Amino acid sequence: MTREEFPGWHGTTIIGVRKNGKVVIAGDGQVSLGQTVIKGTARKVRRLSPGGQDVVVGFAGSTADAFTLLERLETKLEATPGQLARASVDLAKDWRTDKYLQKLEAMLIVTDGKDLFVITGAGDVLEPEHDIAAIGSGGNFALAAGRAMMDTDLDAEEVARKAMAIAADICVYTNGKLTVESIG
Repeated sequence: MTREEFPGWHGTTIIGVRKNGKVVIAGDGQVSLGQTVIKGTARKVRRLSPGGQDVVVGFAGSTADAFTLLERLETKLEATPGQLARASVDLAKDWRTDKYLQKLEAMLIVTDGKDLFVITGAGDVLEPEHDIAAIGSGGNFALAAGRAMMDTDLDAEEVARKAMAIAADICVYTNGKLTVESIG
């Protein structure tokens, strides 16, 4: 089956919320192939601890591709301890220029509790406006819902959980089985 004939993996909504000194990344657990739910409990948010630093990463896209990127990010973080921005830019640069990495289909949201970035295969390292970022199939739904709640008394985790619940109600490729990690 060629890449064009393959029905495509769908699923995953990841949200990152920074509020009142706390950063939360939450991700749903659904993986779909075409119209079929393959797995409902995938864990797409991970905590990395290279060299003793604490970094949380959420990924959308191909799981194998995302794990390759996580390994590369961990190596970059070990080479530049405490410098998430530099490690993220180095990863994005490699991702865009390396012939092997160029074929990887995933996106990342990363945080060290201070910085919050979206990293893409186009070479982008984006720091989101309004202290909230979302990626994946239901990312736009989660982003809109989360932004609407940022001026409320809800904390970062409550915003992330409620935004993900709204995305799960709207996007058929998103479920409510969350993995949530926080720093701060």
